[in-house]
Amino acid sequence: MSTEKYFFVFCKESVLLEERLDGSYAIPLSEEPPTDVRPWTVIMDVTTFEGHEVKAYCIDMPPASSSPLSLNPVPLRQSYYKLPLPFYLLAGKCAELLYWERSNRFCGVCGGHMKMHTNISKRCEQCGKEQWPQVAPAVIVLIHRGPDEVLLARGRSFRSNFYGLIAGFVETGETLEEAVHREVMEETGLRIQNLRYFGSQPWPYPSGVMVGYNADYLCGELHVQRDELRKAAWFRRDNLPNLPEKLSIARMLIDAWLEKS
Repeated sequence: MSTEKYFFVFCKESVLLEERLDGSYAIPLSEEPPTDVRPWTVIMDVTTFEGHEVKAYCIDMPPASSSPLSLNPVPLRQSYYKLPLPFYLLAGKCAELLYWERSNRFCGVCGGHMKMHTNISKRCEQCGKEQWPQVAPAVIVLIHRGPDEVLLARGRSFRSNFYGLIAGFVETGETLEEAVHREVMEETGLRIQNLRYFGSQPWPYPSGVMVGYNADYLCGELHVQRDELRKAAWFRRDNLPNLPEKLSIARMLIDAWLEKS
């Protein structure tokens, strides 16, 4: 195995990318960390990729411009458009692990210090409780009304003027399918049928997995849950609003529907 390692370095919500002379971007590959690290910095062993170890750590401030490498902080979502897909997915995995590491430094049972035990687990130094990263499952659904209409919605948390899909977290004791029916009813007042699995996607914002479905409208009048949604409406192929970014499974569901036209 090569002595050079891929270093996924995060500063707040951004990953540091090396800008190359040709204008492309890459994850730093070197034998030593590409930035200064503190004695207390936790450098996580994540996995191996293309014969190189993958490391991840956080820094408080972007590196000085005098750094040997041209390292630019890029928001994790935007790194999707600058990195090959396998590296974007790895960046997401690293971001999730770092979030878990800094959010679980003390034991929830006795308050003792949690120490790394394996690459993906911690053990309390006081009571011995072990802990692993947790992933929050969420469902997302594209609802069809006939062959040419789908339901799109603007969530209150959306940062820009686009329409997405009905989505929500799975609750304790629910199946994924039950969660889809519940979320649709709560947010829109509609009943659906013919639920069909589409695919899933890691969603490291901060630690989720999105499970996508298609469904058909059954009955009901559209009533928007104002706590969750700003707007919701039926759209035809020829009058679509601004759509989600390409990186999201919401856009993948919509694009798959459009490709059938």
